[in-house]
This record gives sequence, C-alpha cells and structure tokens, in this order.
Amino acid sequence: MDSRSIKRITIFSGHYGSGKTNVAVNYALWLKSQGGEVSIADLDIVNPYFRTKDSMKVLLENGVKLISSEYANSNVDVPALPAETYSVLHDKKQRCVIDVGGDDRGALALGRYSEGIIEDGDYELLFVINKFRPLTRNACLTLEIMAEIENACHMKFTAIVNDSNLGDETGEEDVLSSVAYANEVSEKAGIPIKMTCVKKDLYEKLSGKIENLMPIDLYVRQSWAERNE
Repeated sequence: MDSRSIKRITIFSGHYGSGKTNVAVNYALWLKSQGGEVSIADLDIVNPYFRTKDSMKVLLENGVKLISSEYANSNVDVPALPAETYSVLHDKKQRCVIDVGGDDRGALALGRYSEGIIEDGDYELLFVINKFRPLTRNACLTLEIMAEIENACHMKFTAIVNDSNLGDETGEEDVLSSVAYANEVSEKAGIPIKMTCVKKDLYEKLSGKIENLMPIDLYVRQSWAERNE
C-alpha cells in the first residue's frame, strides 16, 4: 500500500459481516508502522458484541489509541459516543481511523461528524464489501447497501475495499473469485478499489494476481455460522 496516499481520517463502513472492523484494526496498525500518532474510533453503536474493542490488547501493544463507548463488549446497547471522538477528529497532529457500524442505522453515528469531516477535506470513506454475505452477494444488492449508508451518514464513499472472505476457511480461489464482483461494484459505483484484503498466509500466493493487496491478520474473529445468522 502506498503511504503517500494516506489521508488524516480514514473511515470504514459496510454491511454486517463484511469484516470492516478487522480491516479497520489492521489498517490502524499499518498506519502506526508508518510513524506518527494514530487513533482508532469505534462508532458502532448498533452491535455491542462485535467491536473494535475486541482488539484492545494488540492496539495498545502497538501504540494505537482506542476510543470506544464504555458499553462496548457489554450487553447494554446505548447510543452513546465518547466526547473524545470530537477532539481526535480535529487534532491535525494525528491520524484517525473510524470504524462505523454496519448498514444505514450504524452510519447514523457518522452523520454527527460528517459536516466537519467534509469541511476539513482530508479524509476517505471506504466501503468494505464481501461477496460471501447473503445480502451483498452481487453488485446490485451491494450498491443498494452502499446507497443506504451514504444517505444515513450524509457522505459519499470515495473508494472500495474488497474483503470477500469466509473467515478462517478462506482459500486462494475464494479471493480470486471475488475480483470480478469487486470490479463490477467499482465500475457501477464510479469509485476505485483501494485494496483487496487477504490473510497473510495467502498473500504470497496471490501476489501479482490481484492489484493493491493488503495482508491482514484476523484480530477480530467471527465464525462463519455467526455471520450467517
């Protein structure tokens, strides 16, 4: 990934089960490896069971600051966002990664900050897609989800992240089979594919076959059965 294209604020959103939280964690760790201060803000106020806070240990060990609701990983679902989020978004000395809740309901939280983010202009809003999710199994369905999220957060996506996966079961052919799907979504949406995420053990096998590969670890795990509930 080209570090010269880094924006100060990078926002990840997408349908439930797309893997956006795990991508956001990996991206924050990669940003930190490039130097400077990095924070990751968890704006998922919809699902208190599967959040960035799951990866608190690895984030803190690598010097990435985590901002999340005190109710994360509890059985309390309260739409309360920490006031610290505002200060981080306006701190020009550090980069911030934002993990937004899935679908339009989750994107409402981002809408609280959208005006200031757009005015600042130093951001990208990335749409994480996964062809193996039932409600995003083709380009048309995926674009419907995309439009719902954009309407809810009052922002337009700037690029796509192809994170088509089957969790631990993902193989080389699964990733390769998602390329045509991701290209179709990109073409119809009129925005580029920023990266395709692959497990680190598949990176060497796929290198040269797919552009802009990002090797990732599974810091936030979710079983295939759970993702299909």
